[in-house]
Amino acid sequence: MLPDVSEYAPFYANYVETAAQLGDIVETLNRLAEDTYQFLITISKEKQDYAYAPGKWTIRQLVSHLIDAERVFAYRLLCISRGEQQPLPGFEENSYVEHAELQGRTLENMADEFKQLRLANLFLIHSLTAEQLALSGIASGNRVTVNALLYIMAGHELHHLRIIKERYL
Repeated sequence: MLPDVSEYAPFYANYVETAAQLGDIVETLNRLAEDTYQFLITISKEKQDYAYAPGKWTIRQLVSHLIDAERVFAYRLLCISRGEQQPLPGFEENSYVEHAELQGRTLENMADEFKQLRLANLFLIHSLTAEQLALSGIASGNRVTVNALLYIMAGHELHHLRIIKERYL
């Protein structure tokens, strides 16, 4: 069910709105696992370390960010769905990318990692009850529901895929 704007921080509105356009959110997350993998493995080796402007991430760095974000969003989803009352920390995405060791990693390997993470996360997502989806907690200093996190996960992924298509390829 589409989350109300009170269920997430304004920063995530574009992600939620983008994901909402694709219909059932669980089906969308499932479909994106394969679609994203298939898209990423078609990117040529020559483009994988390309950044469209100084100070911007390369495609491999961007995919590393997608992997990190999938883990972070899934952790938040797990914690909040289990009733966690402690505020969950944010993450400094630029620092995470900077500290990721990408030498020797192929984009295909990274795409496979992302896909496997998503497929594993879908087991948790499929197990959630309506009551769990309605639970909320604090992440990055903002209240968010489990339901909203599903839309944020998909919308974040779609946002970065659009950037790759528009600015990198």
